[in-house]
Amino acid sequence: MNEKILVVDDEKEIADLVKLYLENEGFQVAVCYDGNEALRLIEGTQELDLCVLDIMLPGVSGLELCRKIRESHTYPVIMLTAKGEELDKITGLTLGADDYMTKPFLPLELVARVKAQLRRYKRYNAGAAQNEDVLTVLGLVLNSRTHECLLDEKPLSLTPTEFSILKILCQKQGQVVSAEELFQLIWEDEYYTKNNNTITVHIRHLREKLGDSFENPKYIKTVWGCGYKIEGR
Repeated sequence: MNEKILVVDDEKEIADLVKLYLENEGFQVAVCYDGNEALRLIEGTQELDLCVLDIMLPGVSGLELCRKIRESHTYPVIMLTAKGEELDKITGLTLGADDYMTKPFLPLELVARVKAQLRRYKRYNAGAAQNEDVLTVLGLVLNSRTHECLLDEKPLSLTPTEFSILKILCQKQGQVVSAEELFQLIWEDEYYTKNNNTITVHIRHLREKLGDSFENPKYIKTVWGCGYKIEGR
C-alpha cells in the first residue's frame, strides 16, 4: 500500500496523530499545519491519492483548498469540521469534498473512511476494463470505462462520487435506490450508513449540474421516505 495522503490541520497534535495512524496502515503521509503551505504542495508536482482537510486553517481555508483541488484533481477529499459547523459541511460537499468528519473523532474511524474512499477512487480510475457499456438515459451518456459524462452532447464535470451516484441511478433506471443502498454500493463501509446528509448534498449538487429543478426534476426524482430514481421517459 503506497498511496500518498496529505493531512492539513493547524492543530499539530491532531495532524500528527492522524499521520501516525495512517502510516501504521502503510500509507505515505505528508502533513501541513497551515493553508498556504498546503496550497503550495497541492499546486506543486507531488502526486496525491487523497487529502484530509480541516476547514478552519490559518492562511488559505480548507474550503478554498478543496475548491483549488477540484479545479484539476479528482482524488478524494475528506473534510474535518468542528461540531455544529453544518453550513461548512454542506459547503464543503458542494465544492466537491467526498466526505466529512466532525471533531472530535476516532482516528480508527478516519482510517476506515480513508480506506473506503480509496477503494472507490481506485474503481473510478480503473474503470472496470471488462465493462465497456455506455449508459444512455434522457440525453445523459455515461461511459463506465472512460468515466466521461455527457448531457445533450456537452461534457459534465463530475466528481468521482457524483459520477458513481449517477451511474448507479442510471443502471437501476426506473427503480428507487435508497440513500443507505447508495452508501453501501459506493463506499462499502458501515460508517456511511448512518449519515444520509452526505448523499443528500451530493444529489443536490448533481441536480445543479444537470440543470434539474427540485420541484419538477427531469432526471433525479425524490421518492419521499424511500430514496431516488431516474426514469427513462
